[in-house]
Amino acid sequence: MTLKLTTAQYDRAAGVLLALAAGDALGAGYEFGPPLDDDVEVRMQGGGSFGWAPGEWTDDTSMAVAIAEVSAEGLDLRSAEAQDRIAARWLGWSRNAKDVGIQTGQVLGAVTGGTPGLAERVRKATADLHRRTGRTAGNGSLMRTAPVALARLDDPDALVEAAHALSAITHADPEAGEACALWCLAIRHAVLEGTFDGLRLAVDALPADRRAVWTYRLDLAEELPPSAFTRNGWVVEALQGAWSAIARTVVPTGGQPGDHLRLALEAAVRGGHDTDTVAAIAGSLLGARWGASAVPSAWRRVLHGWPGLRGRDLVRLAVLTARGGRPDGAGWPSAAVVDYSIYESSALARHPQDEHVWLAGVGAFDDPPPEVDAVVSLCRLGAAQVPVARVAPEDHVEVWLVDSADPAQNPNLDLVLADAVDAVAALRAEGRTVLLHCVQAQSRTPTVAALYGARVSGQPAAECLVKVQEVLPGAHPNQAFLEVIEGRSAEPARAGRAFGAVAGSRSLVQDREITLTANEADQLLVILDDVVGSLDRIGSREAAGEDPGHEWVHEYFSTGGATRRLSHARRILSKAFARVYTDDEQAEIWDQREWPVWAVHLPEIARKPDDR
Repeated sequence: MTLKLTTAQYDRAAGVLLALAAGDALGAGYEFGPPLDDDVEVRMQGGGSFGWAPGEWTDDTSMAVAIAEVSAEGLDLRSAEAQDRIAARWLGWSRNAKDVGIQTGQVLGAVTGGTPGLAERVRKATADLHRRTGRTAGNGSLMRTAPVALARLDDPDALVEAAHALSAITHADPEAGEACALWCLAIRHAVLEGTFDGLRLAVDALPADRRAVWTYRLDLAEELPPSAFTRNGWVVEALQGAWSAIARTVVPTGGQPGDHLRLALEAAVRGGHDTDTVAAIAGSLLGARWGASAVPSAWRRVLHGWPGLRGRDLVRLAVLTARGGRPDGAGWPSAAVVDYSIYESSALARHPQDEHVWLAGVGAFDDPPPEVDAVVSLCRLGAAQVPVARVAPEDHVEVWLVDSADPAQNPNLDLVLADAVDAVAALRAEGRTVLLHCVQAQSRTPTVAALYGARVSGQPAAECLVKVQEVLPGAHPNQAFLEVIEGRSAEPARAGRAFGAVAGSRSLVQDREITLTANEADQLLVILDDVVGSLDRIGSREAAGEDPGHEWVHEYFSTGGATRRLSHARRILSKAFARVYTDDEQAEIWDQREWPVWAVHLPEIARKPDDR
């Protein structure tokens, strides 16, 4: 039985494959490299040992796609037919792939014959290899296992069976199967419940004699950084490295908790060694928790790979798999065209603060202004509608945004709106003329247009909305969108960040401007979110007539996670200070301040990062 999912659950289901591929492509350029320091920026740059293009996914995603192509048709992955088709797809892919895992390549290369019975023949070759070597516990089955979770959201027992069965085709070691089952159960829980609790709960599904060992392994992953798991070609340490990146990366406590997806994937890559696989594994669970809407547009624009697919194709495969192979009543996500003919969608006007941005309804697709060479779409579209004529695939950005005032419909609302603005700004920085549209240009389009106007003008977003409404008289953003617009006096360097979270703080340095790189600012602001959240909790206790106690406050700032985070912040700030202060001046700055005091000034230091 296929479960009926909510809009947010579909977002999370779509995120499973999309974030898997994003992590894979992000890590591809760093594969087999050493661990990176926390302040090293991670880019989706391509390169690496196999010369990947920027945004190109590797064997991790390709093998998962082969599973998803079958599961998207609604086949039971436990069946011989499904497994034969998957094995045949792997075999065909492996013949021309840039990179095939050593163990996977060995067993796929050992078989002959047609599709019927192929999976069993590969499984036999794998069993023979295991008997000879005892070494079939690589990470190759875990990296591709995510579609199994989407195929059996309704049945955890069937999920476990399928995870073990597909793992055993190329990886006979029982630990590989256990890892796949655990991770798939965690993905299932994240899609349905929106939390990371599922991995710990999944341990209870193991045989009694295996629970303690996996509990210990997860404990270790939460205690140590990803770089500690140097043998991450082994399935156990690959899982530990992925979980370490997820569990140890601070979830932002401001308006954009979904940015945890990006931060944790970067942390997974910084762990080094088999970076693409660890980040792909982490990505599948991060996407299940935070959704496709949390994957940055900068990554989605360039994401592509075998067999000639892009990010929107991964969304289609994931959603169809979660729906048991059946599209919805409107044909989504597989229809060629999403029909909006019942709506008045002909609105078209230039942005009042940037003449190279057109604001439109979906009707403008039929005859867009001739200078348009980039599109940002804020509504669902069909395969034949993307990309728009004359627009390159990487220049047509689709944004997962629902026109609803219900917070449950857009759990990443602040992040999504900020990212939509980022997408428009990035395309404009490349010299593109952008068509920004939704269905009728009444709610989503004017919202993003107002926030973009604030970005380029420095004026309050609410004032920018008035200007937008002058050229789009029918514009009336829903209440949730209005609250975002009215809550921002002007767009910061990256929309949605809590640059002013501690209002009225006296600047740590008043005579010189401190500038930060994009990566430094991101790391400081995540630390800031945690510190400010703790201070807010102290304030709440005081407001309730409780005394939080000096000893409790001191303990927070001098032990445990706070010490690690603030130590990290001090290292980052030291680098920034070194760019403008002498050694003696730096020493004077640090000598004058204790941890809690300078920590609350982070937003002032971070308010004007460069390279944003």
